[in-house]
Amino acid sequence: MQGSARGQALAYKMIAERDNEKYSFARESRLLIVAKAKVWASEGWRVVITDQDGKAYAPPEFDQLLAA
Repeated sequence: MQGSARGQALAYKMIAERDNEKYSFARESRLLIVAKAKVWASEGWRVVITDQDGKAYAPPEFDQLLAA
């Protein structure tokens, strides 16, 4: 995972894919990564969020991630 400005690993990573495009974002905040992922998913991107333990969450599971 990419590091933050302080050199520590960020807790959540989002990968969005569509056609031949792929984007990756890393954030410390669960709320921010879920909000970004929901927007991208609503625009037709295939989105997955991975937490610090390596567990992957698909769009139907995003609310579970918020409740954790």
